[in-house]
Amino acid sequence: QLQALGGGLVQAGDSLRLSCAASGLSFSIFNMAWFRQPPGKEREFVAAIRQGDTITHSSDSVKGRLTMSRDNAKNTFYLQMNSLKPEDTAVYYCAVKRNRPILSALALAATWNYWGQGTLVTVSS
Repeated sequence: QLQALGGGLVQAGDSLRLSCAASGLSFSIFNMAWFRQPPGKEREFVAAIRQGDTITHSSDSVKGRLTMSRDNAKNTFYLQMNSLKPEDTAVYYCAVKRNRPILSALALAATWNYWGQGTLVTVSS
């Protein structure tokens, strides 16, 4: 089970850190991702880290403005977002997958096995 936390209302230019806590899973072996669903739009890929990777793979729309990290001891991973824009407004979902996905599959929602319930981020201008 995954629980995404940390959403809220922020101003454009602010920073925000989302967290995703895992329970009942062997967290340290998982690959992790964040997706988001803007109002009235489809769910879209935001970022992912694969087991063994040292970099965050992210979409072009957020590249350079966010980083992912994990704390295995707390069974939690994070999405740090900086320089937030109104177009970042969305429900953010965390997801994990047991087997290491190939790069070309990271952005596909079907790649990921377990999903959190989502947390709403609203960025005002």
